[in-house]
Amino acid sequence: MRFALLLGLLLSRAGDLLALPRSDCIAAEQLCLLDSTCNGTYRILENCALAKTRFLPLDHDTRVQCLNAELDLGNSSLLHCKCHRRMKRQEHCLRVFWTIHSSMTDGYFNLETSPYENPANEEHWKTDYNKLAALLSGSQLARDATNPCLKATHVCNLSKKCVRLRTEYASICTKGAGSEDVCDRRKCHRGLRNFFEKVPEDFTKSILFCPCQDELCGERRRKTIVPNCSFQYSTKPNCLWLLDSCLEDHICKSRLADFQQNCQPADMSPDGCSQHSHAACLQAYMGMIGTPMTPNYVSNSSAEVSLWCTCESSGNQKEKCDQILSMFENNKCLGKHQSDPRMRETAQHRQIQIMLISRSCVALFLSIVLLPSAVAA
Repeated sequence: MRFALLLGLLLSRAGDLLALPRSDCIAAEQLCLLDSTCNGTYRILENCALAKTRFLPLDHDTRVQCLNAELDLGNSSLLHCKCHRRMKRQEHCLRVFWTIHSSMTDGYFNLETSPYENPANEEHWKTDYNKLAALLSGSQLARDATNPCLKATHVCNLSKKCVRLRTEYASICTKGAGSEDVCDRRKCHRGLRNFFEKVPEDFTKSILFCPCQDELCGERRRKTIVPNCSFQYSTKPNCLWLLDSCLEDHICKSRLADFQQNCQPADMSPDGCSQHSHAACLQAYMGMIGTPMTPNYVSNSSAEVSLWCTCESSGNQKEKCDQILSMFENNKCLGKHQSDPRMRETAQHRQIQIMLISRSCVALFLSIVLLPSAVAA
């Protein structure tokens, strides 16, 4: 009787899990743990991944055991699982992914594939432009035409979530900014990730990639991520050290893999990207913000971006170090947004402006029609 109840509980749990998205690594892990064979294989891979995370040398037999364990998964849903950028328990999901694919990091630098679901398959935020247009009536937005970054900030202020999360990270990152003894870089990074993950991209992209034609606008754009805390150190570290710090962190390693996959340049591609999706590259770039490899604009007068690191004293690893920098500098796929200093405004702003013009026309029409009636009354 007790066995029958236990079996029924397990079967019902498995049924619930099977109803979850097949690409979810957390659901795939839970299904695996219900099977004794898969469970044993998974525990071997956990030990392998732990050793690599701590950069512990693996002897030949252990390496073979790790590779065999990965092969033993066969057609398991674990082998093909992915994570979603805005999912709950994202760190857990990423840990499962890298446990299964720990051999991908053997190359140290090229992580081969992103743990994240294809952006085209993910649900996108839907912005209520009618509500925004209503709020914009009489707002300061119309007077910000000369500073696109200031305009983007005022649009953000119309969204409770955007202004709340932007205020939160700004408060954390500016506390002691410029003084490494006081600035809490880890908390600052977490606040930035919250902002770029939880706020609709219509807002975040317009704030981060606003087109500037003068240094005043450029300074506001460069200071968006509070670089004194989130980006800069008192001295520039070596880029190889920055990469090591990133690979020790599941989130940073995952964002780097996503960036490498979606921002791979291609000379023959119309948008300069091998994946033919410049939008996916910009999304991957924003994903790097709030990690140990946070990038930023190099100056107030330039739309070029880079990491805060140097390749001096890299010895025989100078070529690898230069590769790290070149991912952000001189990247044709990422640099597409830099090609035109008068880059078109986002679809969000265009729709808002159309809404405002429409509302103005309606108001004018009503005033012409209703005014004579009011005077006659």
